[in-house]
Amino acid sequence: MKKCEVTVFSHYVEIKTQKLIQRIQPVAEEIFRCTVFGTGQNVNQKSVMIETPADIPPEFTVEETPEFYEIKTSGAGVRADISTGQLTWIHADGSVWLQEKGKELEPTEVVHYVQESEGGEQIRKIKTVDGERNQVQNLKPVIDRKASRARIFFQWKDGEQIHGLGQGEDGIYDYRGHTQYLYQHNMRIPMPVFVSTEGYGILLDCGSLMIFQEKTGQDASITLDTVDQLDYYFLGGKTMDGVIHDYRYLTGKAEMLPRWAYGYIQSKECYHTAEELKSVAEHYRRIQIPLDCVVQDWNTWKPGEWGNKITDKTRYGNLKECLDQIHDLNVHAMVSIWPNMNEECENGQEFSEKGYLLLDHSTYNAFEEEARKLYWAQAERELWNSGFDAWWCDSTEPFPGPDWCGEKKREPLERYRLVGGEHKKFLDSASANLYGLMHAKGIYENQKKVCREKRVLNLTRSGYASGQKYAAVLWSGDICASWEQMRIQITEGLNMSMSGYPYWTMDIGGFFTVGKKWQNRGCGCSNDPTPKWFWNGTYDDGVRDKGYCELYTRWLELGTFLPMFRSHGTDTPREIWNFGEKGSMFYDTIEKYIRLRYRLMPYIYSMAARVHFKDETIMRSLLFDFAEDEEAGKISNEFMFGRSLLICPVTEPMYYEADSKPINREKIWKCYLPGGTGWYDYWNNRFYQGGRYVTVEAPLERIPVFVKEGSILPEACGLQYADQQPEAPLKFRIYAGKDAAFQLYEDEGDNYNFENGIYAITDFFWDEKQQKFTEGNRKGSYNGMRKTAYEIEIISHDRKKMDQEVFE
Repeated sequence: MKKCEVTVFSHYVEIKTQKLIQRIQPVAEEIFRCTVFGTGQNVNQKSVMIETPADIPPEFTVEETPEFYEIKTSGAGVRADISTGQLTWIHADGSVWLQEKGKELEPTEVVHYVQESEGGEQIRKIKTVDGERNQVQNLKPVIDRKASRARIFFQWKDGEQIHGLGQGEDGIYDYRGHTQYLYQHNMRIPMPVFVSTEGYGILLDCGSLMIFQEKTGQDASITLDTVDQLDYYFLGGKTMDGVIHDYRYLTGKAEMLPRWAYGYIQSKECYHTAEELKSVAEHYRRIQIPLDCVVQDWNTWKPGEWGNKITDKTRYGNLKECLDQIHDLNVHAMVSIWPNMNEECENGQEFSEKGYLLLDHSTYNAFEEEARKLYWAQAERELWNSGFDAWWCDSTEPFPGPDWCGEKKREPLERYRLVGGEHKKFLDSASANLYGLMHAKGIYENQKKVCREKRVLNLTRSGYASGQKYAAVLWSGDICASWEQMRIQITEGLNMSMSGYPYWTMDIGGFFTVGKKWQNRGCGCSNDPTPKWFWNGTYDDGVRDKGYCELYTRWLELGTFLPMFRSHGTDTPREIWNFGEKGSMFYDTIEKYIRLRYRLMPYIYSMAARVHFKDETIMRSLLFDFAEDEEAGKISNEFMFGRSLLICPVTEPMYYEADSKPINREKIWKCYLPGGTGWYDYWNNRFYQGGRYVTVEAPLERIPVFVKEGSILPEACGLQYADQQPEAPLKFRIYAGKDAAFQLYEDEGDNYNFENGIYAITDFFWDEKQQKFTEGNRKGSYNGMRKTAYEIEIISHDRKKMDQEVFE
């Protein structure tokens, strides 16, 4: 039996077989890097995702036995089969964590495209549902260099679940037995990381297209389309929070968003003038419904100047004046900007003259630093200087290809090849998934250079691992309005959070509302009246259909408990006054949940601080907090909102079908309450023991929400916007039964002073045995600190011990 050749260096170990070299490098006590390359190759250390840790590499040992070489730190280890080099990842005690079943590196040619000179440029402009696009007719493939197609094979344990991989379209929760194609597309946001219920994760330092696959009776595998070397990290965090911490240790901390980003954001396709945008903010203030942001969607430019960041002065000539007036209302404004521009408009000409456009003669090259600087400079000149506070970076995939058309949805593999092939026409195939990440990097770095008084906020349709450090919030794309789609969104959001990415949201109510009506469909659609497979909403009459009003209201209830609370869509208006009058069921319920979002603002903003400082997660699969509960591990339609609130969205109609057809159905909902703790119904304080299903009342105005026993829940009363100082004392609800603790975070809300320690933290404790609530000393300070007055409500199991007091 021929042995592998093993060489021990100061910071890593190399294991050489006949074809491959595997370099094993401990990065932290529970994190290992594995780099695989062919003999004679050099290791490429450059990465756009991975940050070089500042910590001193951990000490490790290397031991040889008759069967394997073992490389260990105090936290984890890996065994290499002495004859094959096949790796087995192990716990510190030597027990098996994950078995790999081999690796492959297959030579491949990297192709880039050029335009054939004969016949001149052949570009056809087309209007699509997803914006104006250039189709280049005379592209010619040219071999650029040699690289590899890589595969890793895995063998899971019985009952092991695999999660993460970002956001897909199909609502797959556990990827065991499934195939997932990882490519950027509207409604698809791949992440090169998966996590296991065994307490580990795998992070692939790869920007190419990928395929995760497990067929029945076969080992699972992940295929990397184009790599110069196979480079990945084993994350041995042991818990879901621990694995996410490892991921952010390598890819960067999630940035602090402005506090107002956690308030209610009103959007639709689309407002047509600066006056209309302002009028929406004024209307909300007039009816005293809380609001923090209004969003200007596309078409701010002149007709025919697609993507220009210079507005049409006939509609936006008073933009700065209107934005000033919006700010006077304590409302913020976000504006849509696109990476592709009409080459004949001013912005497009400027990029073209400097040679910063990709080969589609429309999309700027976000991989070049100078091009990113120019893009920011264009956004700054009018939009930023007029007063917009945040960016909506739309269509950042940015090449939909022929998939985003037609009545029939193609098969998954065909879609992967079509859309992925379109990306590889214009981007290096090793970077085909990275455009949105580089775009976000440019927005973040350049805005922060010119202004530290406003935190960066970038709502973007495409992203990738490490984008959290660029203040990029992902949303799930142009989904359609249906109960099934609403249910799918929960699962996709959970997998995104288990991919380590903390900020994800969706279009409340679905983007596409209609399914049969194809005419007069809003300001962004094409003139093509033929059906589209994705434009498949259920409600042709929009807000005039009580069935849609019910769906929208339930969706807004769900959205109340997402990291970003945002309504958006086409086909029908979305502002609250379109759903009835005050006193009517839909209006009142929408108002109730917008107000609830603001009541929970101290809890939400403190969670946001923990995301930044402690690498925590807001939208939490039950696997985060209840890994020992087997039934909880299967639940994909409930989630924890922070560590205290269990959210059980209603995802079926109870009042109306489409076309306002009444339903005769009992208004109840079945919920699973995880074991190991008790739960209080948020609405009536009824106590339940966990580890079982319960059926609760769920009329339209009530989404089932439960509070974990041993929780402290801070609330603010009367807020109209997130930065408002409440007149009444903060209220702390103590849900008794166990000891509890809560750390309240406060700062100035919309600058980067927190980076210099300008913030305050106050610890609060509940001692169950002594039935005593204690406030710790407030640590730190900031400008405009809130007065320390609190109201206390103690909620106990038998509900007989209810105590209220106010103290200074």
